[in-house]
Amino acid sequence: MRIVILGAGFAGLELATLLSEEFGEDAGVVLIDQSDRFIFGFSKLDVMFGRASPDHVVHRYADVVKPGVRFVQSAVRSLDPAARLVVTEAETFEADILVVALGADLDPAATPGLVEGGHEFYTVAGAFALRGVLERFAGGKVVVGVTSTPFKCPPAPSETALLMHDFLQARDLGQASEVSLVMPLGVPIPPSPPASQVVLAAFEARGIHWHGGQLVRALDPARQVALLGDGGELPYDLFLGVPVHRAPAVVVEAGMTVDGWIPVDPATLQTRYPGVYAVGDVASVGTPKAGVFSEGQATVVAAQISARRRGSAAPSGYDGRGICYLEVGHDLVAKVDVTFVPGQSPAGDIEGPSAGLAADKAAFGSERIRRWFGRSWQATQP
Repeated sequence: MRIVILGAGFAGLELATLLSEEFGEDAGVVLIDQSDRFIFGFSKLDVMFGRASPDHVVHRYADVVKPGVRFVQSAVRSLDPAARLVVTEAETFEADILVVALGADLDPAATPGLVEGGHEFYTVAGAFALRGVLERFAGGKVVVGVTSTPFKCPPAPSETALLMHDFLQARDLGQASEVSLVMPLGVPIPPSPPASQVVLAAFEARGIHWHGGQLVRALDPARQVALLGDGGELPYDLFLGVPVHRAPAVVVEAGMTVDGWIPVDPATLQTRYPGVYAVGDVASVGTPKAGVFSEGQATVVAAQISARRRGSAAPSGYDGRGICYLEVGHDLVAKVDVTFVPGQSPAGDIEGPSAGLAADKAAFGSERIRRWFGRSWQATQP
């Protein structure tokens, strides 16, 4: 059986690992990504705020050596989901099972003024470039703003505002600065009221200005103001933006998307095309666009593929559960546990924050690098 996985993020790496563990040299997996490296989302913030070096957080796909898995670094030029045919810049692949895990593309230019007058921190390049920008920043009004929905890792803008406050305080710039957060959500983490209460309390304690239920629709670089969706304005000296998210053009051109993303069966993650699955940020499955949910979806697809290969009964479907770590500043971390079930309101709770959970978060990253890349790694850098 030929299994082609497009994208080597959380979902692609976990799926390839599970299939290799079960079927060994017979796994028949081709894992394709246009990049040569993997970087955790939380590692981007570590580099941005000077807590880790860029070299420390980069994991090369060349290190992925697993029985039955071949990695191909190449961009996908086109795909035909009905024929399960993938054309890359390197070669063409015909699949018995095709898994689309290409994530979401980011488009800073879609927000007027963002490229000219602000900085985005959601791409690797953007976050890494901000390391130098922050080192030179002399203080002032900092606005963290979301420009569209949906967006990846909904807690990340709140984490950024809190870490920005710590950063300024550590450099004796707190008295000369203020931090504001603009988000389209009514509360920071809607599925978990307790988690939202923790974050809002942290904002209040630090004097971070919360602007919920709002989007930044544009920047006016000449006046250095962020233009909000309700017609209001926020002045800034430094703007940190979450750019517009889109499905990759190749899946749009393949006719796979509806309302911008790939619809899937919420239980099996299969698309309307037999033998074709979509997982992670590119899929419309009802959960947030975050790595832990992508990883959970990959386990479901792995079980579906295994059942098909073994001729056994299909396993139970996707449970919509994800556990993520939330930085709240002052070197404290909380753990948020949320579940999304179709037709029901999402439910979630929070543990912490505490210093002990910071160690748990580091172990989370270390364990995945061991499983996916076969080597040891410490998420925290001395």
